[in-house]
Amino acid sequence: MNKLLIVDDEDKFREILQKHLELRGFASIALSDGRDAVKTVKGDPDIDVVILDRKMPGISGEQVLKEIKEFRPELQVIFLTGHGSVSSAMEVGKYDAYTYLEKPCDIDRLIEVIEAARADAVHAMERHEIPHVEKGSVWKWFLGTHNSRPGIMILGLLIFLGIIFVPAPRRMNELLTAPKTEQITDPHLGYAYYSKMKSGETIADYYARSSSVGEKNKKEGEKKSSYSLSAGQAAFRAKVMLGTLVLAALFWASGAVPVGITALLVGGIMYLMDILKPDDIAQAYAKDAVIFIFGVLAVSKVISKTGLDRRIGLLLLGPVKSLPRFLFIFLPLMGISCAFISEHALVAFIMPMLILVYMASTQREGLKSDKALATLFVLSLCYAANCGGPGSPAAGGRNAVMLGILTDYGSAPSFVEWVKYGLPFVPVMGLVIGLYFYLALGKRIKVKQLNASKILKQASNKIGPMDKKEYITAIVLIGLILLWITSSDVLGMGGPVLLALIALNIFRILRWKDITGIHWEVVALYASACALGKGLAVTGAALFMADGFIGLLPDFMSHGEGLAVAVSLFTGITTNFMSDGATVSAIGPITVPMATISNTHPWMIGLATAFASSFAHMLIIGTPNNAIAYAMAKDPVTGEQLVTLGDFLKHGAVVLLLSLVVLWLWVFFGYWRIIGF
Repeated sequence: MNKLLIVDDEDKFREILQKHLELRGFASIALSDGRDAVKTVKGDPDIDVVILDRKMPGISGEQVLKEIKEFRPELQVIFLTGHGSVSSAMEVGKYDAYTYLEKPCDIDRLIEVIEAARADAVHAMERHEIPHVEKGSVWKWFLGTHNSRPGIMILGLLIFLGIIFVPAPRRMNELLTAPKTEQITDPHLGYAYYSKMKSGETIADYYARSSSVGEKNKKEGEKKSSYSLSAGQAAFRAKVMLGTLVLAALFWASGAVPVGITALLVGGIMYLMDILKPDDIAQAYAKDAVIFIFGVLAVSKVISKTGLDRRIGLLLLGPVKSLPRFLFIFLPLMGISCAFISEHALVAFIMPMLILVYMASTQREGLKSDKALATLFVLSLCYAANCGGPGSPAAGGRNAVMLGILTDYGSAPSFVEWVKYGLPFVPVMGLVIGLYFYLALGKRIKVKQLNASKILKQASNKIGPMDKKEYITAIVLIGLILLWITSSDVLGMGGPVLLALIALNIFRILRWKDITGIHWEVVALYASACALGKGLAVTGAALFMADGFIGLLPDFMSHGEGLAVAVSLFTGITTNFMSDGATVSAIGPITVPMATISNTHPWMIGLATAFASSFAHMLIIGTPNNAIAYAMAKDPVTGEQLVTLGDFLKHGAVVLLLSLVVLWLWVFFGYWRIIGF
């Protein structure tokens, strides 16, 4: 049973307050000393709200609050004191108290605050990554909650152990022990490091030699030790990486543990199982692609901080004077913008503007609501932003992961090359999305005249003219894109973005505090994905999976465009049930070696995988764009949810199919055949 803890050195006040609260049905403990309160909280997990006095003998209320929060940061603390001041309120706020009330406080008001504090407890636990599981149910404990799902953890561990201890398949042993003959019939031709293997060397031999794992041998007269792996030892390590892939994918998809912990788990398994040496694991985590995604997140934060994202949003919506202009001009422009600038930031800013346009348009025509218009605004914005993903490597971390995987195979496209193969998809898909919503919802829209440009002019006037910081940020952003275009083959993708961050700091626009505030768990996810890809590639596990997948496909889908269709279909469906970055992290290391096995250019299969990972249209969990739009899609007056999860599922399934069809017909069998590889 949840309990209140009342801490106050005034005996009469404490006793009266306890009686009043108990008459209202609250169980409570009343104490006069702050040190006793700290001990009680430590020993009684049922206490969920503390009502705390400020001035007490021996230890102040602020100090009690600080000590409580050190070991129970989620505990709700209400300050109730007759010695209130601005400075004490600031001190309380610094230590994360729930609220600050002064004596005398009406009992009904206090009860309202207590109930609100209990209702907010779940959010407090989420902020501090503390699992919230209802008591009294073993099944609920087993299922757990986000970031703490014991049942999924146990299931993952059992699957992992099952994979590594089951006997190695015969085909795996064949691939790992076949000597290199430099003939096209070599079964391990799709191995990531095939070109670096010596003639007559096996994957097991090369893996042991290049990664310094296995049995250490040093002969007399030799300066360096050599390493060797038996077929069984090599196969065991390949199975460990297969098990790690399944475990990580399961945890990423279900949220069994925090993303960052899963990222560390990948490296921990690779270290404990001697997959790679510590320095090699560190290098796998710190690839150019990881520096790139870190830099993009930091630059996006600066764009949002300066307000430049608002300028871009208003610029995009400026021409919208009718519904066709929104669908056939704005949506393609939105997709192109999201190919180079954080789609999350653009969606987060444009959504409130669309809600403003929606409310003004319906009120002007005397309508209470227009469900079709709201659905069209929200979903078309999401899907256009999602489909900007293929446009450039800067469009999302999933692209950075694919660049890292292709680098392992010695064949990564430059920034310009990626844009050449991906950007033409974006405006065409934007037009297709516009046409779909025009046909599906256009006739059901009640608003007769839609002039977003006129409505948004007022918002533009409120922002005012661009200031110095915005101009500098815009110049640095343009310079960054130019460096990516002209020098990515020399500086990589991460080098230019580091230079951009240094420049922004020199001009006092970016501060270290801004960098510490980025989503580091996202960086950790992509770093671990790169390490996972490296381990799968070097052990031959990725080759084994790719070989098995190719064997299951019909002949017409086992190579070329047919294979690209197969992997994009698989990726497009999967990305709707787990994050796009996690999808590429799990699937990319399998699909890229399929290209070499089937004599297909690696870019075709790698890009097909990355592009299809952008098609997370059906569920809000697939991409932050959907989650942001869904959270903001509420009537600001009534609080009504304007778009439902069912709307996402229904329209998202159609747009997913359309995205795949456009990818296949316009890209794979269209301009890719013209420009070639």
